[in-house]
Amino acid sequence: MHNIIIFASGSGTNAKNIIEYFKKSGTAKVAAIFSNKPEAGVVNIADLENIPCIIIERENFFRGNAYLPEIEKFNPALIVLAGFLWKVPSLLIDAYPEKIINIHPALLPKYGGKGLYGKFVHDAVIAAGEKESGITIHYVDEIYDNGDIIFQKKCEVLPEDTAETLAARIHQLEYEHFPVVIENLVSQKKAKTTL
Repeated sequence: MHNIIIFASGSGTNAKNIIEYFKKSGTAKVAAIFSNKPEAGVVNIADLENIPCIIIERENFFRGNAYLPEIEKFNPALIVLAGFLWKVPSLLIDAYPEKIINIHPALLPKYGGKGLYGKFVHDAVIAAGEKESGITIHYVDEIYDNGDIIFQKKCEVLPEDTAETLAARIHQLEYEHFPVVIENLVSQKKAKTTL
C-alpha cells in the first residue's frame, strides 16, 4: 500500500476527505499529517483518525533540514499540500521531485501566487468579472502556484456569486476530484486532464 503525507495549515476538510476516500478504496493510506499550526483543525482530524501529526516550525523548515528525516520515516509515494500556506523549500522539492502536489482554488496560471489563497482568490475572480473558475492540481516547484499542471476542472461563476458561494462550489470540485487524482498518481496511472 502506498503512503501519502498531507501538509495542511487549516481546518483540514480536504485532508479529511482524502483520509475517508483511501479508507474506502484501500489503494493508499494517509500515513502522516504535517502542519505549521498547532491549533489548526487538521491537527484534531489527525488525532481522531489516529494518524501521526508532526507540527513543523518555520526555522527548521526553511533553514534547517526541512523535516526530511521525519518525512523519510513514512516513505511517501506522494506529498499532498491541502491548504498548506507556506512555500515548500528547495531541499524538500529536490528530495521528492514530481512527488509533491498542491491544489489551488482557481484555474492557474490565473489567480495564483503569494497571498492568493482561499477567499482572496474568489474575491479576485469575482472582481475581475470572470465567467468561470475551478480547481487546479499541480506539481510543486520553488515558485508559488507555478509547477506543471496535472488536472483542472471548471465551474461557472454566476452573476450573483459571492466569495462564499463560489468557494462552496469550488470545495465540491476539490472533494470530488482531488482524491481521484492522488490515487491515479500513486498508482502510476497518468492523470487525465478534464476541462
